[in-house]
Amino acid sequence: MRALDLDALRADTPGIANRIHLNNAGAALMPRPVIGAMKAHIDLEAAIGGYEAADAKHADCEAVYASLARLLGAAADEIALLENATLAWDMAFYSLPFQAGDRILTGQAEYGANYVAYLQVAKRTGAVVEVVPNDAAGETDPAALEAMLDARVKLISLTWIPTNGGLVNPAAEIGRIARRHGIPYLLDACQAAGQVPVDVEALGCDMLSATGRKFLRGPRGTGFLYVRRAFLERLEPPMIDHDAGLWVAPDRYHLRDDTRRFETWENAYALRLGLGAAVDYALGLGLEAIQARSFALADRLRTALRGLPSIALHDLGRRPCAIVTFTLEGVESAAVKQRLAERRINVSVSSPGSTLLDALARDLPPVVRVSPHYYNSEAEVDALAEAVAEIAGGR
Repeated sequence: MRALDLDALRADTPGIANRIHLNNAGAALMPRPVIGAMKAHIDLEAAIGGYEAADAKHADCEAVYASLARLLGAAADEIALLENATLAWDMAFYSLPFQAGDRILTGQAEYGANYVAYLQVAKRTGAVVEVVPNDAAGETDPAALEAMLDARVKLISLTWIPTNGGLVNPAAEIGRIARRHGIPYLLDACQAAGQVPVDVEALGCDMLSATGRKFLRGPRGTGFLYVRRAFLERLEPPMIDHDAGLWVAPDRYHLRDDTRRFETWENAYALRLGLGAAVDYALGLGLEAIQARSFALADRLRTALRGLPSIALHDLGRRPCAIVTFTLEGVESAAVKQRLAERRINVSVSSPGSTLLDALARDLPPVVRVSPHYYNSEAEVDALAEAVAEIAGGR
């Protein structure tokens, strides 16, 4: 595992001059190659026209699929590019057929956008949504999952790293169970991509969705979907255009035979090129090195916060990731965020509605979410802890 050059990484990140940015689980600061790729394409569109710029950069745009394939351990024709992770996830989920009595199994820390989709499909079809219990560490319990399986289970759908609480679910172990029983497996990797290594074969998932704006350090407005080639023909996209479904006769269309059947023809080429640059940047550094540093910074922060009075940490799992959540007694989390912003420190607040079942089970209020990444310095993490101590002392 290669060592990361922090000075070089920070020199590549212009945003560090403005703030201490510890909201990478929301939207990370983009490095110069990402910014440059987008600006260059916008300039090209302005100079020669949008269609003409896309034609001129066709090879570079195609290379984005290859880069994502390397990131995921997949093939390029198993990748679709979408405008965001929610759309990517929705295109997969709403392509699955459900009927009355079918069972959808998910985790207790499932993300709100996913769960409301389960509820909508259950309302439409008569399918039922069931929650797999957690184990003692707060992770989705693979043994409990396997005990719940029967012929009516038509989908296992899981958020690998939830938006709150530092949890890393045992996604690969659950994938092995899903594959052994022949049950479709949809994995939300929104907070995983760019933070930890992702290998779709090891994960055993049939479908995986993620975003560019979080730990991958890409632009907003980018997402992607992986669908295993052998699983693709089981999916009819919920909506298509004449690029995804080729109009071959007045009364007939033919779906593309690759995962791009989930795309539409029109898209933001500058953003796609920015996403490709972000993926290449992460691959150049190495995901193992990225994970090791990011997790170490989060551990440093947890240790500092544990030593402060009136602080309650809310992280779960055997090996928490680079998402740290806490509350400060007597101070609402929104106020903590605002006071940190006044000190030019960026964090976010995770509301109960984003992971409602987990929040209800643990009686969680809105929590402060701090998410360091590999380009952050130890001094920045320490500055956050010192600022929280000052807020706690002055409340």
